[in-house]
Amino acid sequence: MAIEYPEDLRYTDTHEYVRLDGEIATIGISSFAISQLGDIVFLELPGVNDAVEKGESFGTVESVKAVEDLKAPVSGTVIECNDAVVDSPEDLGDDPYGEGWLIKVRIDEINDLDESLSAEEYRQLVEGE
Repeated sequence: MAIEYPEDLRYTDTHEYVRLDGEIATIGISSFAISQLGDIVFLELPGVNDAVEKGESFGTVESVKAVEDLKAPVSGTVIECNDAVVDSPEDLGDDPYGEGWLIKVRIDEINDLDESLSAEEYRQLVEGE
């Protein structure tokens, strides 16, 4: 799998990404994180109308290698969950930035993304440059 860093996204040092559309944040995990995890076997996500807090766990991703907490890059209210990836977590790596999104959140504070990383900053972080 080729590791991609789409320029229109913001990234966290815990490997989540955010695609912002107005006050709606689409959150997923980066292709780098998926490549490190290996085969994903289980995904746990919050429900619609659940609150998520920036920096706090909003679910878990389990692979044959590890179980990792998913950390919320923003605070807000979950308005949609991607049931398709919950039902078939092994497909997450096929299109992590498209069909492989995890949750959509109506964000409380746009400034939550002030500390996030650009695509280039994230690439340098994970590739150790």
